[in-house]
Amino acid sequence: MNSVANSLSKISPLDGRYANSIKNLSAYFSESALMRYRLKVEIEYLIALGNERSIKELPPFSKDEQTRLRKIHENFNLTSAQKVKEIEATTNHDVKAIEYYIQGKVKKALHPWIHFSLTSEDVNNLSYSLMWQDGLKQVYLQSLQSLNKELKKLARKYKNSSMLALTHGQPATPTTLGKELAVFCARLDRQISQIKSHTLLGKFGGATGTWSAHLVAYPKVNWLKFADRFIKKLGLEPNLITTQIEPHDSLAESFHQVVRVNSILTDLCRDMWSYISRGILGQKKVAGEVGSSTMPHKINPIQFENAEGNMGIASALLNHLATKLPISRMQRDLTDSTTLRNQGVALGHSYLAVQNISKGLSRITINKIQMANELDNHWEVLAEAVQTILRKNGKQDAYEQLKVLTRGQSINAESMAEFVAGLNISDEDKQTLMSLTPESYTGLSSKLVGLL
Repeated sequence: MNSVANSLSKISPLDGRYANSIKNLSAYFSESALMRYRLKVEIEYLIALGNERSIKELPPFSKDEQTRLRKIHENFNLTSAQKVKEIEATTNHDVKAIEYYIQGKVKKALHPWIHFSLTSEDVNNLSYSLMWQDGLKQVYLQSLQSLNKELKKLARKYKNSSMLALTHGQPATPTTLGKELAVFCARLDRQISQIKSHTLLGKFGGATGTWSAHLVAYPKVNWLKFADRFIKKLGLEPNLITTQIEPHDSLAESFHQVVRVNSILTDLCRDMWSYISRGILGQKKVAGEVGSSTMPHKINPIQFENAEGNMGIASALLNHLATKLPISRMQRDLTDSTTLRNQGVALGHSYLAVQNISKGLSRITINKIQMANELDNHWEVLAEAVQTILRKNGKQDAYEQLKVLTRGQSINAESMAEFVAGLNISDEDKQTLMSLTPESYTGLSSKLVGLL
């Protein structure tokens, strides 16, 4: 079956329609990737056991031996993965299949030391956390940072582009497009910082988190120190007090960080959709592209809509993972095993959304005429400025005066100027109000962009 036909046969759109867009995540979240991470944990553990002086029966591995052992996971490919699946067809146990696969790659004297005193969850929790950590930071985070960089460029480019603001869907104090985009940049900066600094936990304490098998075999080994050193070397933070499973609290925290990013980006998508709908933003034409099967004129904001839909799916999965995984009956049940396999699916939808938003932003054009028309049709938004100056001049009914003038009324430049001219205020304040226009009444909007 060729690649096109193969993609058409997939149930999941991530593996079918969108396979090319999310292929970079395959190295971290595919079934083959899970096998490779499990191999890495098992091999590094075997090497660590050899380095433990109190374990006389297993001599330390030379540098060349360590290199050969590490090649078992470093050179792991689809052909290797198929061999593991063949073993699993007999064992009906995926982690045990990994153990047997390693046995087929090393001398028999090492067979007893592979998976020594471990439970499957010792290998799994470390593997899944490493998968998530690597996929998140090597692929998703880089894409998210690139998107935020593009947003910042647009914010700076349009920092002086005045536009009508809407609160409750109604005309409100004007702003600039750049300032509104800067809001999203600042929000994303905070989440990106948290994602970068967040650490994932790992456990390595045996069947019920007691190190019982380890201790009975080698009572003189400081297994807590061994586990602490081993888990840190893998790039995770040790969690030494657990049941059979690592409770997944740190994973849940990381999932929620991506959920918050999805919420921020959904907010962005809806705003961009609205700006396009209002006509203050346009979209570049793409040759050959069709916007509607029946309306030739349309250029739909499909990238922002696609992103919003994918982020909804992603967040639903991530929220489920974050609330389900920390709950396990007694020392462990198996509900986490099948659930965790979907963390890559969740990140895949999030990653796809980020890519679509980037594409959507690259097509944006600004409609200065429509922006100016909107502003010129809503001089009532200057009522805030006028009543504030009246308050400054001690007018106790300032708000009420402007409410009578503007609420539900059509106000233009002439009627506003006539009203201001009749005010009993200082000439300086009167001149300030006379010089104001909806387009110029944007406060510190342009300077706020400079805070990015």
